[in-house]
Amino acid sequence: MESSPDRLPLTRDARLSLENGVAVLLLDRDDVRNALTGTHLLDDIVAVCDWINRTAKVGALVISGRGKAFSAGGNIKDMHQKKGMFAGDGLQIQDNYRRGIQTMTTRIYQLEVPVIAAVNGAAIGAGMDLSCMCDIRIGSQHARFGETFVNLGIIPGDGGAWFLPKLVGPQRAAELTFSGRLIDAEQALDYGLILQISPSEELLDSAVALAHTFASKPRHALRISKRLLQAGQRLPLQDFLDYCASQQSLCHASDQHLEALASVLNAQ
Repeated sequence: MESSPDRLPLTRDARLSLENGVAVLLLDRDDVRNALTGTHLLDDIVAVCDWINRTAKVGALVISGRGKAFSAGGNIKDMHQKKGMFAGDGLQIQDNYRRGIQTMTTRIYQLEVPVIAAVNGAAIGAGMDLSCMCDIRIGSQHARFGETFVNLGIIPGDGGAWFLPKLVGPQRAAELTFSGRLIDAEQALDYGLILQISPSEELLDSAVALAHTFASKPRHALRISKRLLQAGQRLPLQDFLDYCASQQSLCHASDQHLEALASVLNAQ
């Protein structure tokens, strides 16, 4: 059963809070380095995304990890033992991916509000890809990133190979994917993978402060702006301009636009 838009959804392995329009989701399975499989974290992320898109209370989302890791991605022990989403024959595993971790991918991509990843530690495999699915990434000095699938003889089945080239360019994405090597926060900043580095004790506060600058903006324009950024990646220019015109007409007719205009004029 879906949670009410007026109430925070129940989560099992993550902690969710909401203050002044900013939702903070903390992955809370440090015992397994916040692995996304073999825990309830996937279900928690999906539930939170679905809830955010049904409520006007949220203007931005911050995702971070509690403990030493942001997320270790897939549970390697489960892979070795062919348990959980790694159980069954090839067709069964295909369905497990489509109905499992890929639901997280589509839900985060379909989120109508800005999403910031506050990467507190290791973001490995699907954990790195989770950060790449967010609009903005901030890392602590302890952040580590690795597109490490090839080291295990597998590929980024969560869609990471779609996101990574858009962030660091095709050549750098190819090198990181083919090598499976880890990079530190300074390299991630140099590659354009993260926006900034914050001291670990300030990381979450920095991410939340940035989220507040987004959440304070008129919500309709904020959500439509995110749709435009995504649509621009797939539409030809003329189709995109037509879409912009139709969405702009909605913004001009909104009460939030009139209120924002009045506020600016009154401040002059």
